[in-house]
Amino acid sequence: MTAPTTTVADLVPAGPRRSGAAGRTARTPAGRRRGGRTLAGRLVVNAAAVVVFAASMFPVYWMVTTSLLPNRLVRRPDPLFVPVEPTLSNYHRVIVDESQFPFLDALRNSLAVTLLTVVGALLLALLAALALTRYRFRGRRWFILVILAVQMLPGEAMILSIYHLLDGWDLTNTIIGLTIVYIAAVLPFTIWTLRGFIAGVPVELEEAAMVDGCSRFSAYRRVTFPLVAPGLVATGVFAFIQAWNEFVTALVLMNRPENLTLPVWLRSFNKVNAGTDWAGIMAGSTLMTIPVVIFFLAVQSRMSAGIVQGAVKG
Repeated sequence: MTAPTTTVADLVPAGPRRSGAAGRTARTPAGRRRGGRTLAGRLVVNAAAVVVFAASMFPVYWMVTTSLLPNRLVRRPDPLFVPVEPTLSNYHRVIVDESQFPFLDALRNSLAVTLLTVVGALLLALLAALALTRYRFRGRRWFILVILAVQMLPGEAMILSIYHLLDGWDLTNTIIGLTIVYIAAVLPFTIWTLRGFIAGVPVELEEAAMVDGCSRFSAYRRVTFPLVAPGLVATGVFAFIQAWNEFVTALVLMNRPENLTLPVWLRSFNKVNAGTDWAGIMAGSTLMTIPVVIFFLAVQSRMSAGIVQGAVKG
């Protein structure tokens, strides 16, 4: 017979053992505390999000509410947060009032300048971004640095030179002249943004398309362009907002009443003798916001995809 062997486990004194249920019971209070802290953190984050959303939406709500009030109630010292006597007379006065420049003409001018700026800026920025991303040429790095440096220059510092330049070309008080200035203003940002989107598309996809018989232009059109389309939309939103809301350049270059854009047109409600027509300004601002809302609703899905794509691949 062989003697029983002694193991290390036999030498260690056996301590009290907890069953599985008892162990789970012992860990439950700590889990409850962590769960309580997690729930409290979520409540704080949600409350902060609600506060930020309310603070962001309150100016819009105040604009719409004021546009529905008569002028006598707008000028009262105590603010009204709810339109007690809602009326559409302010909108009627803004649209059909013959004492000032018509709203529809200003809307047409703004739409023409904005759409031309978006199309022109995206086309030129796409070609420049393709050249910077897919080709290697002398001075490429300096060109990128110049693009970044141009973004640091304030547009107001160059407005006098721009006016003299366009005046020499007989392009002041013209849609084309203002569009050229807007394209030059938004082009550095659009080039830099689209460069990141195109860099996220593997060059091997274009090479495979060219192996299958596509030309370089056809490879760009069939492969690269569909993949960067969300980026084009996201970049176009920036160009749209810049051109739609710009005030100083339009005020200097478009000084004839028939050439006013909507931001400059709103100044007509600030009259020297009669004071400021705040109800008219709010009604005009609300009408000016509607095309922007429609544009965002039309491109929101592609804009979200473009922002996420740029965040991951840019």
